[in-house]
Amino acid sequence: MRGSMESYPRAAVERAMKVQEVILRAMAKKITWWQAAEIIGISDRQMRRWRERYERQGYDGLIDRRRGRPGGKRVPLATVELVLKLYRELYFDCNVSHFHEKLGQEHGIGLSYTWVKRALQGAGLVAREAQRGVHRKRRERRPLPGMLLHIDGSEHQWFQDERWYDLIVILDDATSEIYYAQLVEEESTASIMAGLRWVIERKGVFCSLYSDRASHFWLTPKAGGKVDRERLTQVGRALGQLGIQMIPAYSPQARGRSERGFRTWQGRLPQELRLAGIGTVHEANAFLRDRFVDEFNGRFQVPASAEGTAFLPCPRHDLDLVFSLQFERTVNRDNTVQFEKLNLQIDHVGWRGSLAGCRVTVHQHLDGGLSIAYGQHRLGRYTALGGRLPEELRLEQEQAAEKTRCGKVIQPTCPQRLEIPPTTWDSHFPATTTTTA
Repeated sequence: MRGSMESYPRAAVERAMKVQEVILRAMAKKITWWQAAEIIGISDRQMRRWRERYERQGYDGLIDRRRGRPGGKRVPLATVELVLKLYRELYFDCNVSHFHEKLGQEHGIGLSYTWVKRALQGAGLVAREAQRGVHRKRRERRPLPGMLLHIDGSEHQWFQDERWYDLIVILDDATSEIYYAQLVEEESTASIMAGLRWVIERKGVFCSLYSDRASHFWLTPKAGGKVDRERLTQVGRALGQLGIQMIPAYSPQARGRSERGFRTWQGRLPQELRLAGIGTVHEANAFLRDRFVDEFNGRFQVPASAEGTAFLPCPRHDLDLVFSLQFERTVNRDNTVQFEKLNLQIDHVGWRGSLAGCRVTVHQHLDGGLSIAYGQHRLGRYTALGGRLPEELRLEQEQAAEKTRCGKVIQPTCPQRLEIPPTTWDSHFPATTTTTA
């Protein structure tokens, strides 16, 4: 007699698969054992025999014993029950790949991924995958890190409760390395700028950024149409000042690399937050920075196809101004600037009699503070409520305390006057005459 599965008729194999699936559901406590017997169409006593045979011989023990001898490769029933129990009680919200890793790392169970997947699907603990769609060709990765970065946000119940948050992720196209991951209340211009500035300060200036057509990235005159490359958003203006090219995506399939990544994030991060006992955004972001991103990169990062990097040192030292929301305003006759129901007072400057009527730029910084600039001149910094910052007042007092040797206050001019302060007359000749004998 032949002992391989291929020697059995198709009907016998299908019946064995059905019996195994019903037994797995009973072991996972999805149904009772008498319900399993009723589904298969056997008596309770025969169901007990099936269970004992499955315990002794594994899957092969379910084949009709009149047609062949069961093979020697089988998983003990105790191990099957342990796997199902672990998933049902501890890892119930993990995907199959994540659960398979936990089995090996945390519990020392070295079963194959295919066996674990089929066992969970047969027990009804994991839904079967839907049939794949049409064939698509994956776009080749960039050869060097820093040539193309992806940025996207995913709204999800990351804490597995009624709260919804956006996860902003910035990853490299060449290696899939995660450079930045942060949970925020809502994806916005400020949160996007904060992530981009964080990456540039630590990695350098990159070549191009791939994003969707959200309003904080692009202005789209017609819904679903092409973007307007002439009218820049705040993000577009900031990246343009740094020489970074922006590339819009016109379909979810075009952002396949980031979309697939978010499926992995949603299948792992909520479970890791639950296992770590984290329930606040502040704790979750600290967990992302200190642990999860490094573990994620260690698992999914791939080597670049070429050696080197496309990152360049940032040529600008005023990223605080670059990554700020900028608004043009006209100075009032009383040298005040109105901004969002605030009156920002501009003090007297020495290089101009009055700034009334001048066009200035109000910078709304990522920390909520404000500042006013006129060309390259900084006219002052303010709090979010419009008050002058204490350090600004201190600098003004220090400047006012500087005096010349004559006791007059130095008045800055534009350009500064070229004058020589009065000093004692210097001479190479003696100051008094001498008499000779």
